[in-house]
Amino acid sequence: MSARTAAVRAREAPSTRDAILDAAERRFAERGFAGVSVRQITADAGLKNQASLYHHFRNKRAIYEAVLARGIAPIVALVTGDASGPRPVAALTGPDLESTLDRICDYLAVHPHLPRLIERAGLDDSRYLRGAVTRHLRPLYAQGMHVLASAGTRWTAAELPHVAAGLYHLIFGYFANAELLALVTQDDPLAPAAVAGQRRFMKAAVAELLGLGPERET
Repeated sequence: MSARTAAVRAREAPSTRDAILDAAERRFAERGFAGVSVRQITADAGLKNQASLYHHFRNKRAIYEAVLARGIAPIVALVTGDASGPRPVAALTGPDLESTLDRICDYLAVHPHLPRLIERAGLDDSRYLRGAVTRHLRPLYAQGMHVLASAGTRWTAAELPHVAAGLYHLIFGYFANAELLALVTQDDPLAPAAVAGQRRFMKAAVAELLGLGPERET
């Protein structure tokens, strides 16, 4: 194997840190913070011993915080913009709305454990876990509320928090409740065709909620 080929493969292979976070994301989404041990994460990540894990993270809390940061930051960037500044209101309304929702749906389809992880953290009794979720989700909520307030929808200021909650459930709820949907429908909600159908519905429903959808015949 040439040095160049080895370098390319090294770049393509997931890092040990990413392997740990992938394993932890799945475990935390399935069992919650308290129901997962460092030993289980170590085994799922394919590491020989826990010392290898502690080389990257000092404890289970640090792993959890890193899982949240890695999972939520790209979504915040999609909605709020990148280092160049906040995303303008127009980017989440009109023609660009579908593009933004497409990118979010693409991301959640690849990381279906993330919405369930967020739901579990919100229900956890640990003040630390709730605080961690707040730190990472608050920027997304704050910018979303700014966008809604500036977009000129038909909703009043008092109703906007409810609109924001509705948007969250429309976008994240499908993936967070995939296992329940599988039991009820006897189909795989994460199959490509099912996700494509949810994508179409989500974009139409969000546009309708924001008053951007086409006029419907009565």
